[in-house]
Amino acid sequence: MDLPHLNSAVPTEEPTLKADPFAQLKLLDVQGLDLRADQLRHQRANLPELAEIAELNASRTALDNQARDARIVVDDLTVEQQKVDADVEQVKARRVRDRDRMDKGLITNPKDLERMQHELQSLERRITSLEDDELEVMARLEEAQRTLDSVATQVAAADERLAALATARDEKQAEIDAQLTQVTGERASALEGMPEDLMALYEKLRTQKGGVGAAALHQRRCTGCQLGIDTAELAVIKRAPSDEVIRCEECSRILVRTPESGL
Repeated sequence: MDLPHLNSAVPTEEPTLKADPFAQLKLLDVQGLDLRADQLRHQRANLPELAEIAELNASRTALDNQARDARIVVDDLTVEQQKVDADVEQVKARRVRDRDRMDKGLITNPKDLERMQHELQSLERRITSLEDDELEVMARLEEAQRTLDSVATQVAAADERLAALATARDEKQAEIDAQLTQVTGERASALEGMPEDLMALYEKLRTQKGGVGAAALHQRRCTGCQLGIDTAELAVIKRAPSDEVIRCEECSRILVRTPESGL
């Protein structure tokens, strides 16, 4: 009986990548440009104006609700005042008619005259009561109008501030966008002639390693994970051909040798 092949179950090491030393050094330039672009995008997405605009928009919504409620109160009290005013005028008109009838001698019957005098007294009391109501409604209306005016002032101030913030935001974003455009152009130039397999590995690692796929070996330290390289590993790196793409044993990033590597 043939035994099953076991080689497929054994994990294979990632093949050693080769790349011209100059291309490896250029990769550091690409990494620097990518980091700069990431910083600019982060800066653009976290402008202080954006946070303040969000807060103001939230408070602006609350102010709109307050203004709506205050307007309803003002409108209701305005209708109520108009009704009280109409009631006062109606009772006063009735008083004028009754007085005119008495003054012109149209009421001659003593009992009718006495009844008319009582009615005038009742009208006077009614007018006094209505005028008190009128003053009370006017006071409430004035207070409600002051509240509405105060909210309107706050809304206007918020709108003015929002407009200023939007202008500042747009100016800063335009400045950042211009820098991003420049960085993008520089990156495109840096990519000219770069090996595809090297860039594919770099992009893969960059995605996995928080934006840093390649790091310089500087003074016997990986600048990606900031860990020192032990003596034995440094000896291996020193013996490796110059076109061999070295990987950091600790973080797996592409480790680029430079004159400052300390080898």
